[in-house]
Amino acid sequence: MKVTLLGTGDTTGTPTPGCDCATCQAARERGVERTRFSVHVADEASGDALLIDFSPDFRAQFLRTDALSLPDAGVVTHVHFDHLDGLGNAYRLFDDLPVYAATDTDPTTGESVAETVAGKYDYLDSIALRGVAPRRSFAAAGFDVTLVPVDHPPLLCYGVVVERAGAKLAVSGDTTYAIPEASRDAMRDPDLLVADGIVPAHLTHHHPKGGRHPDADGVPRTFGTKHMTREGALALGDDLDADRTRVVHAAHYYPVEEAFADEIAVDGETIRL
Repeated sequence: MKVTLLGTGDTTGTPTPGCDCATCQAARERGVERTRFSVHVADEASGDALLIDFSPDFRAQFLRTDALSLPDAGVVTHVHFDHLDGLGNAYRLFDDLPVYAATDTDPTTGESVAETVAGKYDYLDSIALRGVAPRRSFAAAGFDVTLVPVDHPPLLCYGVVVERAGAKLAVSGDTTYAIPEASRDAMRDPDLLVADGIVPAHLTHHHPKGGRHPDADGVPRTFGTKHMTREGALALGDDLDADRTRVVHAAHYYPVEEAFADEIAVDGETIRL
C-alpha cells in the first residue's frame, strides 16, 4: 500500500494567501505547501487507487504529483468545504466514480453526509454516490474500508480505516481527542496514522474555548471544540500503538521554529506500508 499525502493543511493552507507571517514566508522560501486535506492510497501491484476526501486543491495536487493515477473510488469524511468541494473536479475527468459516504443522519443538517454530497453534486452524472453504514467494512477500489465516528461538532465526521494485504492505514478525520472507544478499537495497531493536529498545545489560549482533554501533565490534547493539538495527534498515535504517525491539517499559526518539525507532514509525502 502506497500512501501519498496530497494535502496536509487546514482550511486556508500554508502559505496562506495574503499572509506574510514568518511561517508562510518560510514555506515559500522552502518551496513547500500544506494545501487542503486529501490522502491518496494506491496498490502499486494492481494500480487500484482510493482517494480520501476531495480537496478544493484537487487539480493542483494531481498536476504536481502527475505520477499518481486518478482514483478509482473516493471517500468523503464530512461536508466541510475543505474536504468536499474538490469533488466538482470529477466533471469530465471520470466516467463512473464511486464515492462513499456515511448514511447516519446528522441532527444539525437533517441529512447524512451521503445525502448532502448527493444533493450538492446532483449535476455530476459521473459520480455514483454510495451510502455506507459507519462501523461496517466495505470494499472500495479493492481496499477494505471502514468509516468510524469521531468528534467534530457540530457536524458528524468520520475517521477512515483502510486495509489491504496485511497493511493498515488509519486516518483520524477532523476530530478532537475524544474519539469514541469503539472507533479507537477499529483504528488500533495501524502501520500509519494520519492525525489531525491543527496547532501546538501552547496556542490553545488563543481559542475562546481554550484547550481540553489534558494529559497527565496538563497539556491540552484538544484545541477548542473541533481539532486535536499536535500533542493530541501524537498521543493518539501512542494510544493506538501506531507504527508511525504523521500530523496533518496543520495551520500556518504554528510558530516558524515549530512549523517544519519532523512529525508535521507537508504535501507530497509518500509512505509505503
